[in-house]
Parts: sequence; C-alpha cells; structure tokens
Amino acid sequence: MSTAAFHISSLLEKMTSSDKDFRFMATSDLMSELQKDSIQLDEDSERKVVKMLLRLLEDKNGEVQNLAVKCLGPLVGKVKEYQVETIVDALCANMRSDKEQLRDIAGIGLKTVLSELPPAATGSGLATNVCRKITGQLTSAIAQQEDVAVQLEALDILSDMLSRLGAPLGAFHASLLHCLLPQLSSPRLAVRKRAVGALGHLAAACSTDLFVELADHLLDRLPGPRGPTSPAAVRTLIQCLGSVGRQAGHRLGAHLDRLVPLVEEFCNLDDDELRESCLQAFEAFLRKCPKEMGPHVPNVTSLCLQYIKHDPNYNYDSDGDEEQMETEDNEFSEQESEDEYSDDDDMSWKVRRAAAKCIAALIGSRPDLLPDFHCTLAPALIRRFKEREENVKADVFGAYVVLLRQTRPPKGWLESMEEPTQTGSNLHMLRGQVPLVIKALQRQLKDRSVRARQGCFSLLTELAGVLPGSLGEHMPVLVAGIVFSLADRSSSSTIRMDALAFLQGLLGTEPAEAFHSHLPTLLPPVMACVADPFYKIAAEALLVLQELVRALWPLDRPRTLDPEPYVGEMSAATLARLRATDLDQEVKERAIACMGHLMAHLGDRLGVDLEPSLLLLLDRLRNEITRLPAVKALMLVAVSPLRLDLQPIVAEALPILASFLRKNQRALRLATLAALDALAQSQGLSLPPCAVQAVLAELPALVSESDMHVAQLAVDFLATVTHAQPASLAKVSGPVLSELLRLLRSPLLPASVLAAAEGFLQALVGTRPPCVDYEELISMLTAPVYDQAADGGPGLHKQVFHSLARCVAALAAACPQEAAGTANRLVCDARSPHSSTGVKVLAFLSLAEVGQVAGPGPQRELKAVLLEALGSPSEDVRAAASYALGRVGAGNLPDFLPFLLGQIEAEPRRQYLLLHSLREALGAAQPDSLKPYAEDIWALLFQRCEGAEEGTRGVVAECIGKLVLVNPPFLLPRFRKQLAAGQPHTRSTVITAVKFLISDQPHPIDPLLKSFIGEFMESLQDPDLNVRRATLAFFNSAVHNKPSLVRDLLDDILPLLYQETKIRRDLIREVEMGPFKHTVDDGLDVRKAAFECMYSLLESCLGQLDICEFLNHVEDGLKDHYDIRVKAGSVKQEFEKQDELKRSAMRAVAALLTIPEVGKSPIMADFSSQIRSNPELAALFESIQKDSASAPSTDSMDLS
Repeated sequence: MSTAAFHISSLLEKMTSSDKDFRFMATSDLMSELQKDSIQLDEDSERKVVKMLLRLLEDKNGEVQNLAVKCLGPLVGKVKEYQVETIVDALCANMRSDKEQLRDIAGIGLKTVLSELPPAATGSGLATNVCRKITGQLTSAIAQQEDVAVQLEALDILSDMLSRLGAPLGAFHASLLHCLLPQLSSPRLAVRKRAVGALGHLAAACSTDLFVELADHLLDRLPGPRGPTSPAAVRTLIQCLGSVGRQAGHRLGAHLDRLVPLVEEFCNLDDDELRESCLQAFEAFLRKCPKEMGPHVPNVTSLCLQYIKHDPNYNYDSDGDEEQMETEDNEFSEQESEDEYSDDDDMSWKVRRAAAKCIAALIGSRPDLLPDFHCTLAPALIRRFKEREENVKADVFGAYVVLLRQTRPPKGWLESMEEPTQTGSNLHMLRGQVPLVIKALQRQLKDRSVRARQGCFSLLTELAGVLPGSLGEHMPVLVAGIVFSLADRSSSSTIRMDALAFLQGLLGTEPAEAFHSHLPTLLPPVMACVADPFYKIAAEALLVLQELVRALWPLDRPRTLDPEPYVGEMSAATLARLRATDLDQEVKERAIACMGHLMAHLGDRLGVDLEPSLLLLLDRLRNEITRLPAVKALMLVAVSPLRLDLQPIVAEALPILASFLRKNQRALRLATLAALDALAQSQGLSLPPCAVQAVLAELPALVSESDMHVAQLAVDFLATVTHAQPASLAKVSGPVLSELLRLLRSPLLPASVLAAAEGFLQALVGTRPPCVDYEELISMLTAPVYDQAADGGPGLHKQVFHSLARCVAALAAACPQEAAGTANRLVCDARSPHSSTGVKVLAFLSLAEVGQVAGPGPQRELKAVLLEALGSPSEDVRAAASYALGRVGAGNLPDFLPFLLGQIEAEPRRQYLLLHSLREALGAAQPDSLKPYAEDIWALLFQRCEGAEEGTRGVVAECIGKLVLVNPPFLLPRFRKQLAAGQPHTRSTVITAVKFLISDQPHPIDPLLKSFIGEFMESLQDPDLNVRRATLAFFNSAVHNKPSLVRDLLDDILPLLYQETKIRRDLIREVEMGPFKHTVDDGLDVRKAAFECMYSLLESCLGQLDICEFLNHVEDGLKDHYDIRVKAGSVKQEFEKQDELKRSAMRAVAALLTIPEVGKSPIMADFSSQIRSNPELAALFESIQKDSASAPSTDSMDLS
C-alpha cells in the first residue's frame, strides 16, 4: 500500500517539472498504475491525483493534455464519488472557457468519464448524480447560440449520455426534450444532425407522455403551410423521425397512420437528400413495426420500386431488356434536365441505396408476402444488378440475398413427399428467375471491381443453397467468372479465396456431368492456386481439388469421365505440397487429405506415383503434428473399392497405429480404430499376424463403458479380425471377453454397442473351428445372473437382462443346430421352482428372442410355462413372460394367436399383460400373416375400449394402431364410425390409436392418413375433455414428426387450438380436503397440451402462422399460472412454492439486467428501483447475485 502511495507521490512530483518530457512520462506511468486492478488510493492520494490531472488538462503541451484526459477513464473507478463530482465540475467549467483547445479537451474528458460510469441498473447512485450535475450545464450550453462549437460538443456529450444512461435522467427528460426540439430548426446543419441523434436516444428512454409530445411536435411541424417551408427543415424533421424509428420504433406504432402518408408525400418532392431520409425512415418503421406498417406496404413497395432505378444522370444504353428501363429513366431525365446535374453533386445514388435497404427490410419483415415479392420486387432487383455505383450494387445484392434466405425451405421440408405448398410455389417462382439472374450477373462476374465480384459469388452461393442443382445448365457463365477471378493476381487474395470457396460449394450442389466439359479450363487455374505461396489460397485450393476428385470420379458409380488427361497433373501438384516440410499446418493437413482422396478414387491410375505417395503417408503417420489427417487418409485408401496394394506400408503402419490406441487424444483413437477396421476388411489375411497381435493387445483396455463410441469401434474391429484371422484372436479372446461381459452389464449400453457385441459373439462361434465354444460362451454370458442367485448380491439393472438375452439369441441364431437345446434348457430354468427371479426374467427374455429360431418342439410346453408365469408374484417375471408370449407368438401365429385371444376373453384379471403380449405379436409379425385374424382382433379390442383403467386403454390404442397398419385402406375408414357412435372412452382411444400411426420416417400409410386428418381433428370440438386432450396429443405428434400431414389444414385447426388455450371457469371446482378447501382446474392438462402444440408449431410450421395472433395467445398463457395466494391457513409447502417463484423471478431479472441496452428501458429502471426499495426483495436479490457470482457478467447485475 505505502509503496504504491509513495510511487504515485513521486510521479505527481515529476508532473510539476518544467520539462514537458518529464511531465509526459510521469503521466504515462500514472496511466499504467491506474489500469492495475490491485491499486488502492488513500484519501490524500486521491485528492492530489485528481487535482494534478485537472491541472495537466490545461498544460501547454498538447500530448500531455491528451494523456491526462485518458487517465480520467480508469481514475473514475478508483476514487470516491465526491472526487468524480469534482472532476465533472471542473470539466463543465472548462467547457465554458474562451480557449477552444481547453473546451475540446473538456468535452473529450466528459465523454471519457461518462463511458466509465457504472450502468444505472447496478444500483450505483454515482451515474445518476454525475448526470444530474452535467445535464443542467449541458442544456444551458445547448440553449446559448453564441458559440456553435460549444453547442456541438454539448449535444455530442448529451447524446452519449442518453444512449448509455437514459433511464436515470428521468427527471430531466422533459427539460431535455424542450431544449432539444428548438435545435431542430437551428441554421447550422451539424447542430441539427446532433440534435436528431440525441432525440432518438431520448425517445427510447422517456415516458409515454413525453414520447407522445415528441411525436406530436414532429407531426405538427411537418404538414404544409403551418410548418417550415425550407427543404432543410423538412429534411431534419424526417431524419428525426427515422432516428426515433431506429431507436424506439416499437413506440411509434400508434402514430404510423398519420405519419406514413406525410412521409410518402415528401418522398415525391424533388430533393434527393429528402428522399433518402424518407426511405430510411420507412426502413426503420418496417423493421420495428411490421404489423402496424401492414396497410402501407403496397405504397412503400411502389416507392421503393420507383426510386431503386432513380438515376437521372446516366444512360443505360445496352441490351434489349434494359432499353425499356431507359425509356422509364428518360422521364426522370426530362424532369430534372433543367437542374444541370453534374456527377460531383449527383446525390441520386444515395436514394437508390436507401431504396435497396428499404426493400431488404420489407422482405425481411413480411415473409408472408413472399409470393408477391417474387412477382414485384425480384425482377426489379435483378434488373438493378447493373447498378454503376459500387455501394448501391452491394445493397441490391444484399436485398436479393434476403429474398433468397426467406425463400429457403424449412428444415425437414421434402418436395417429393409434400403436396404443392406455399414453399413449393415460391421455389418454383425462384427457379424461373435463375436464367435472368445469371444473365444479369454475366457481366458483373468479370467486373473490374473486386467488391462487385464478391457480391456475385455470395449471391450465387446462397442461390445454390436454396435451389441445389439449378445452376448446372449455366455452368459456362459461372466457370468463366470463376476462372477470371482465379487468374486475377492484381488485387487482394480474398477474391481468389471467394472464387475457390464458391467453386467448392458448386461441386457439392450441382451434378458432376455439368463440370465435365469445363475441366480443361478449370483445372489449370486451380492447380496454380495449389502452388500459390500464400498459405490460405493453397489450403482452399487443395480443398477444391479434393472435392473435385470426389465429385467427378465417385466410387459408388461407374466412371463417366476418363481421368487420364488430368491425374498426372493433379498428383504432381499434390505430391509437391506433400513433400514440402516448411509449410503452414493447414496446408500440410489439406495436402494429406487431398492425396488420400486421390489414392482412394484414382489410385489405379496413379501408376508410379502410388508407392511414393503411400510411403509419404507412412512418414506423415510418424509425425505427431500430421498423424491424425494421415490416419484419416489411410482409412480412405483402405476402404476404397479399388483394393489397392498396401503391402509396402502395412507391416510398418500397424505398430504405429497400435501405439496411437494408447494416446489420450480421443479423435486420434476413433480415427485409428476406423482405419484398422478398414485395413482388416480390405487386406485381411495378408496382414502380418505378429503386427495384428500387437494391435489386439491394446484392445481390452478400450472395451470399457468410460467411452461407448470407442468401445463400439473396438468391438467392430474385433469382429472383423475374427473373420479375417481367427488364429490371431485366440490369444486375446480371454481378456477381451471378460471386458466385453463387464460392458454388457452396463445399464447405459447403447443399441449400437449391443449390435456390435452381438456381431462379435456370432463371429467367435461362427469360425471353423470356433474361436470359443458355444456352450462356454453361453455360460459366460449368463453367469452374472445365475451366480447372483447364489450370493443374493445387489440386483442387476433391468436393461442388462435385455442385453444378455439379445446376445444369447444372437449366439443361437449363429448356431441353429444348438438352438433347440438352448430353448429347452431355458424352458426348464423358467419352470424350475428353484430358479431365482433374475434367472426366470433372463430365461423369458431369451426365449422371446430364441423361440422364433428354435422350432416347434419347445413351443408346445412354452405356452403352459408362460401362462403360469403371468401369475407370478414378481412384476419383472410377469412383464418378461408377457413380452415372450407376444414375441414367440409372432413366429407361430396359427398356434398362438387364437390361444392368446381366447385367454384375453377368459382372463379379465390378466388382461393388461395379455394385451401387452398382443401388442408385441402385432408389432413383430408379418402384416400378411395377420390378415386372417384381423376381424377377430378388431372386435376384441373395441370391446376393451371402455375399460376404466387408462393404462389398459393406452395399450388397446397402441394395438389398434398396429392392427390398422396390416390393412390401412380397409381398416382406417372404420374409425369414422367409431368416432361418430362410440362412447367418450372409445373416441379418445381411437384418436390415441391414430397417434400411433404417425412415424417420423416416410410410410406408405401417409397419403391415406393425410386425407383423414381433417376429420380426426374435428374431435377438438368434442364435448369430452379427455377426447380433446387425446386429439391435442395426436396433433402435437403430427406437427412434431410429420408436419406435412397438417400444414394445409392449419387455417381450420388453429382457431380450435387457440380456443383450447383459454381458461374455462366451468371446469374449475372446489374440493374440500378436511379443514381446507382446494381449487382443482380440470382444464389445466388440456391447456398444457394446447401450448405444447403451439410450441411444436413454431419449430415446423412457422411460415403458416400469423405471428401476431399467435403471440396474443401466448401472452394470455403467460398470465395463466398458479396464482399462489398465501392464506393465513396455508401450509408450509405453499410458502416454499411462493419463495421459489420469487427466486425464479429474481433470476430472470438478474439475467435481463445483463442485456447491454437495458439501461435505456424506463420500465426496467422503475422495476429495479422497486426491488431496491423493498428490503425483503433486495435481500433475496443479493443472495441470487452471490449464487451466480461465478458467472462472468455479474458485475453488471449487482443491484444491492
């Protein structure tokens, strides 16, 4: 502490030196000290530092002054509040000084201090106090007209202050407004401009009354004779409207009906600057108030279309389609020829730019009008691609890109699947525009301006993304443009990188055939870029070359293009990059990947280059920096159907790959396992056994549940090796199996790992002779369950029984001759009274899988055993037996199904379990084999629809759904009759059954289902609550999994859906619970279901929603919650609920206060002061702050 104080006092001493260099260095050192977080000043040091810095602000040397001003920023946070106020007072006094330099420095100082003040939302009073001090001084400085420089500086500072700290100045808003409004009619342009900016910031923060006053003032000044006649004044007022629109547009909505017609009138006056301001105002209105601008869209559109081609000073005399425009332009030329335009004072480009930006705002804010925009705006934009002014052209391209992005189909949209919809027709219209776009861009692609060409490439990239395959027929134009930019060495490298990136995208979206004829012209410039000295271009070019090889010579189709003329050149260029060692890391990695693709796709044509390439790849495997890309390239080569001879490198590569399996880098382990699997599949027996064993020794450690993905790849590789070299596996089968069995006992086992384990176990018993004996493997698998019975240890997870049963079934399928014996043994285990619950569950689950391969022998006694087990006291045994009965029955329907249906009739107590069996049988059996029984099952299920048990009805619904899939055209129409005549439970069961017909994959039933959806959705008007809830669940499933089923019906469905979100008083009742009265809302579940549907609609059908109406219902929903009133007799739980609700609200407030713009919101400022004034809430808020103290943004959230 004392050393810091001593150091600072020595610096202060130097600052009084007569030598300006001493003063400068001392101030610089002070700056460094103040920027340290650790520095703490005592009161005396604070006073001295402040005094000295204020003195240095008046220093004769300008550099010292500048440094002293910069020191004020960090000083604000280090000194007490009254010192900050001292600084501000001194700066304000200097603002009134006669010396211009001192005034400038004071202005900079005030801005610096303001920028460092803590935001008002943090509860610090400093900002408020300082602003109050400054505001009075600023308003008087602005009001006095003598010195314009002081006025400008004051307006600048005020604007700055309002933008950061608008809300705490609430008390001054009225005086500020009355001070700023007269400045709009100042004779000085700079004053008017700054006043416009300040009013924009004020509009965002002021109260509603003041806002109305401001809006009225602007509106009253605008119309005809009462207002000012000078164009400059009108221009200022319109600019002010635009500024208010940008900063606080949402508040202007109510005034737009008066405003927009006025602005439209001014747009037609012959003043380009005024037109620009009008169009900028429209842009702000469209972005901030799209709903209120709705009625004015046609007029604004026609104005934009008129002014986007407003170029009176230029004649576009070129090809035919532009001649028509020329005549339109001539009208303007005649109007304005008297003005004697010259190019220097030609402001018309600003009007065109504002019109282009306004069009972009129009398209962005009204996606519902896209079809109209494609007819009206798109052709106009395409015609303006020839724009001569670079800035305007960029905005025209930008507007067309917005149109393309809005037209992009939603995710999961499949044209082939869908009926023609709105999206489809938009895309169809866009497809018609493609030739016009290409024609318009043909000249632009060879423009001298780099920016114009970049705009072309970004527009075409977007177009190819929205309509893949649409640019193929225009390839000559595109290739010429790409080659022109690739050969352009005069300008910066960015345009060449843009051209390469565009070419790479094209190779991904356009058909390969389109490139065939252009390859001789395309390849040389790409090769030149591969050899380019600048690493970014070389890396991008290698990526293009890789994509070129992949697209033009794919491995899954016969070659249609002879690679002979090109392969030598491509491999030479890549090898040159691969051999060089002094390259950027990115280029090395791309060269390795590119060589991997070349070998994988064209290895048979590389000739003498193949072996050196493989040896280089081996060399890169040994290098730590390039080993990961080298492993990936090796995998590509090994997987290639060209079956290249890898003998030169395999013996050396395997030990290196084995060492990678021990590395910590997960990506490397995954890539290595994939490469090893590919090598084992392609090279098989020719792999040296000793090297294979070195790899296998690393595998037991990888078969672990700590990383399931690695385990899956390891087990897949083991299965491949077992097929290829069974002898090599003999030595490691013991340790690997013990690890695999431990993995199978994991309750978190993913299906993919289980499938890999089944494959490996089948491979072990499938070799001749088998690597491991069948019986031995079965006993190893079942040991955990059988041994557990003896020691009565902790139980295994349910999932483990399913996993082990699947593995037993996989082994039985691999050795069909053993299956019957295994099934008999399982039946005995299931029947034995000495078997534990676990043994029985495993036996039944295994029988469910094995029963179908075991033949009819064991199945005869199986019925009796399964029926007996359905009465077992253990729930797990009953569930396993029910599952087994269905699965075994599916394999032998004539024997089992009549028996199962008879049991359902005869045993009402076991109905739930037997229905589960029926569900399994319906799901597993072949549809054709079920047809003879369909009527019996249908009749039986509909008798069970009225059961009192909801769980049973759910299973019945699922069974009905599976049954309908057996013969949809015959059975689905029957639902109509059931919905019309059935009881409420039957109706809800039928609707739930329909839900089970919807899957997220394409299904043959979809077109038929779509034709019935409208009728099923009518159940939303059903008088029964449960039927409506079931209908909402079914609708939610349709929207979520297959939106195409319901998209076209939304106009009819949405009003019914919104109806269900409303609170219905007739469904709220009071229930007496002892001494308490409890309110029960029966409609709550239905409302929840309706809001879930609305949430799903946002994800998949956003384009079909009227967002404003949608949000109205969401807003109502936000008011509908547990309105917890703490009554005197409330239980403790109610208090806790309310406290938790308060805490949640506080967390939300804390999060909101981190938003950068929050200081401008008057509502938020008022809210935070309310929290601070309530001791209970303030304490709660403090505790929330402490909870989230670890978050980086908490500084700005401290409200205490």
